[in-house]
Amino acid sequence: MSRREYLQIAGVFGAAALLGTTMSTTLSGQDATPKPDAARFRLCLNTSTIRGQELPLEQEIEIASNAGFTGIEPWISEIENAVGRGISLAELRTRINDAGLTVEGAIGFARWIVNDDIERQRGLDEMKKDMDLVRELGGTRIAAPPAGMQDEGSSPLDLLEAADRYRAILELGDETGVTPMIEVWGFSKNVARLGEAALIAIESQHPKACILTDVYHLHKGGSDARSLKLLSGPALPVMHFNDYPGEKTRTELNDSDRVYPGDGIAPLTEILHILRDIGFDGALSLELFNKSYWKDDASTVAKTGIAKMKQAIAAAFPG
Repeated sequence: MSRREYLQIAGVFGAAALLGTTMSTTLSGQDATPKPDAARFRLCLNTSTIRGQELPLEQEIEIASNAGFTGIEPWISEIENAVGRGISLAELRTRINDAGLTVEGAIGFARWIVNDDIERQRGLDEMKKDMDLVRELGGTRIAAPPAGMQDEGSSPLDLLEAADRYRAILELGDETGVTPMIEVWGFSKNVARLGEAALIAIESQHPKACILTDVYHLHKGGSDARSLKLLSGPALPVMHFNDYPGEKTRTELNDSDRVYPGDGIAPLTEILHILRDIGFDGALSLELFNKSYWKDDASTVAKTGIAKMKQAIAAAFPG
């Protein structure tokens, strides 16, 4: 990291405190009417949590609804699989609506951020296609991880250039009605920390810039969860909610180590308090990749997951 980038990151949180409210007011479109602490969080199922059971998306929709979730966060590959099996996007949208669910986001891996111009253009094309799919399902957000830049062998990424590239997909979002959320990836070489994602979001200078955070990835990347208090809650429309065990060091942890909320050592109560204090009014999306859970019945996993989420929230806001 250059001295220039270091100084930018050092100052980014002060800027976030000033700019976050401006960005998020446009993003959320909601008033400032306070909600009871425990009622401010929408609970969502990221389908990675039951991905190992290899179920069709239409069955995952049913499982999420029956478990009590109000939102779902499908993977783009699952949407494409359903279409490939002859299920129209209109039918999927009807199934989601009839199940009482909202598409809180979607998970794709378009390489919009990479340095290679040709590959990046392909990534922009893929992102546009993915956004169109999400829009047809009634969704308004999509994850924008730093795909293609996560490996040690990746060429260095200038964060201000990354901000320009993020703005490019935000402008695609203006066209499609689907906002990309710059995602913190704790294992990434370039956007592993909350401060790096915040810099990219702020310096995109786009009113809908926002960040997709994750309990596990904050820890994995070395960010202190208390740094969340320096951001504006509505500019964090979704947080991936999970936990991690204490048996491994931060660097040893991988995605499959994630556990149900409350079954690890993550400071969930502190995180939930911070989210409340900064005005977070978004979705907590249960995102796990635990292979032992994939061996269990998917409905049981979903019901256990939402029960654990509710327990974590109740512990943070008793009474």
